[in-house]
Amino acid sequence: MAYEKVDMSKPVPERLGFDPNAVKKLSFLEMLKKIGPGIVATGIVIGPGNITTSAMLGANYGYTMMWLLIPVIVMGITFTMASYRISTMTGMPVIHAIDHYFGRVAAAFCGTALFLACFFFTLGNITGTGAGMTLIFGFDWRIGALIMLAVLAFCYLSKGVYGKVEKGILICIIGMIVSFFATLVATGGPNWGAFGQGLTNWKFADNSFTTALGYISTNAAVTAGIYGTYLGFEKNWKKEDLFNGAMRTDAIFHITTVVLISGSIVLVGAIVLNPNGIAIKAPAQLGDLLRPFLGNAAPIIMGIAIIGAGFSSLLGNTQRGVVLFNAGINKETALDSKAVKIPCFVCLAVASVICFSYGGSPTQLIFIANVATSVATPVAGLFMVLILWKKELFNGYKAPRVLQISMTVCYLFAVYMTINALTDQIPKLIHAF
Repeated sequence: MAYEKVDMSKPVPERLGFDPNAVKKLSFLEMLKKIGPGIVATGIVIGPGNITTSAMLGANYGYTMMWLLIPVIVMGITFTMASYRISTMTGMPVIHAIDHYFGRVAAAFCGTALFLACFFFTLGNITGTGAGMTLIFGFDWRIGALIMLAVLAFCYLSKGVYGKVEKGILICIIGMIVSFFATLVATGGPNWGAFGQGLTNWKFADNSFTTALGYISTNAAVTAGIYGTYLGFEKNWKKEDLFNGAMRTDAIFHITTVVLISGSIVLVGAIVLNPNGIAIKAPAQLGDLLRPFLGNAAPIIMGIAIIGAGFSSLLGNTQRGVVLFNAGINKETALDSKAVKIPCFVCLAVASVICFSYGGSPTQLIFIANVATSVATPVAGLFMVLILWKKELFNGYKAPRVLQISMTVCYLFAVYMTINALTDQIPKLIHAF
């Protein structure tokens, strides 16, 4: 897919072909029709690794880390809107904009870092879909994973891939929201006093940095926003959609659904697991642990939720990794192209071999995925900050100062979290191998 580069020396109205201040705002229903990339991004973000990390956060620290929801919301919206802003103003998706400003080596470096983060997620997603099938039907998780991979292959091989991905993930998101909120209601709901204290008392619990980093890096990474700029072309977004409210609505929808799902899982961990000192090592454990509240329906409800999480993430995440890698090396990025489809199958095959060889234990795979994601944000985020502060980007138009400052602060916070957590955990990871 070719992207038309714009003359950055021209004033913004001339560059875009219209006056941004004169763009008519869309009605609420019109904006809902424009939502799409945010749906796909949510399905990718909420995978088995996210479920496990969210449950661990509640199980290990109760309500004390609920305040992380606030930076997740701010960072998620900021990273997404910064990505959309860069893409609209340059006429190119983010990786291509990095190539334009900093050269092919920088773009390839970012694309490779983002691809590796996505690939590690695929490992946990394959295991997760199999675990969900086991909860519902009781057979070996490998059989369940192979069934879901076959369904995934059908989606990839059919035409109109983007439309099928968007609709399939929306169904999975609805299933996850219903399942986890049904679980939350069954537990009797949270202690609102403790919840409020955890939301307003901003401090890290002892030994919580790694889990906190995993939670933030899976829920609010720049990867989602960057990929959204490529999906925007698949969705046929227009430049006006940045100014008529469509892209903002898409970003808010994405982070709202992410917080609703992951936040409910944290609360379930705080309500059910923390008082009993139970540690979560795999998402499937939630099925048995919630039997006192959901009875025999617990494995089925959790199985549906985990399958929805794993399959929706598989459906979009593998494509995301290949698209971002291809963008970095200036190859085709259209979802229907062979340059995307064939590498997707290769990635799934390699990931399946790794998962089956290691017996499908998701714990270490999920940890590696979180580490990889946390590194990807500082790498790509740096170039995004530098581009967003370029004066020529807003030539003849008022620069979005709040977005620029928020992007810088969020990036520095992500770097701070990454350095502190990895300084402690990388030696342990090396020792484990």
